[in-house]
Amino acid sequence: MDKRAAFRSWWLPSLFALPQIILILLFFYWPAVAVLRWAFTLEPPFGGTAEFVGLANFKEVFADPLYWNSVGVSLAFALCGTLATIFIGLVLALAVDRQLPGSAPFRFLYILPYAIAGPAAGMAFRFILSPERGLMASVNAAFPDFWNPAKYGSHALILVIVVFAWKWAGYTFIFLLAGLQSVPRSLTEAAAMDGCGPIRRAVDIQIPMLAPTLFFLLVIMMTEGFVGADTYGIVARTTDGGPNHGTDVMVYRIVEEAFRGLNYSGASAQSLVLIGLIMIFTFIQFRFIERQVHYK
Repeated sequence: MDKRAAFRSWWLPSLFALPQIILILLFFYWPAVAVLRWAFTLEPPFGGTAEFVGLANFKEVFADPLYWNSVGVSLAFALCGTLATIFIGLVLALAVDRQLPGSAPFRFLYILPYAIAGPAAGMAFRFILSPERGLMASVNAAFPDFWNPAKYGSHALILVIVVFAWKWAGYTFIFLLAGLQSVPRSLTEAAAMDGCGPIRRAVDIQIPMLAPTLFFLLVIMMTEGFVGADTYGIVARTTDGGPNHGTDVMVYRIVEEAFRGLNYSGASAQSLVLIGLIMIFTFIQFRFIERQVHYK
């Protein structure tokens, strides 16, 4: 017989839920309402009466060529970072799923980078892949100016994508390994008996059955690439948006515009545009990509 907890009065469950409700109101709904209001007003940075300006903030944002540059950089970062992260997590999951001797400790090692904060990972890779020291210094000695994130925007963008993929590969690894373990062993064993190698089994059997998990990770990682706190932290500690705005992603530009430039109204308008872009990309993913996903 099913036993369910029942409260005799309404105030006790309300009391338990009150701290969470207060946190949600203070850190989610109140900032959201403030951003929506500031996007249509001219907000003084040091307090005072705000002036309603309508769509002027949006017109100023769309007229700025640096803003459109940040949109392009964000698209490249989110797409490349998502694909690299999912691909690395898939390779690691396939390797661990084979249950080779000594593979158990690697589960912990692969997940470990996810526990590291984005700014810390960015600062570490800033020195690890420095053009003056370490491995890349040896490469630059053989091929002068082959790698220089401080000079070339494309190199800096590759650097932040590498840091993002390194940190989040463990996250995708967890879901993909769980998905692989739900694939019936009888299918892979039958394919192995028919002479299929590990790569052929992965391509023909395991990866198609991971389609729901891969679609879920695609949506999550694209969103993280656009608005994730780690995205801002990695860019801020690795390249600071440079060189020449080569890594000036949208979320970094919004934070810098608000807290360094004290342009709260412009940053709020950019935030609403960013939310709109995420909604469009999510709609496209569910409208067109999910059609190819077959759920078991």
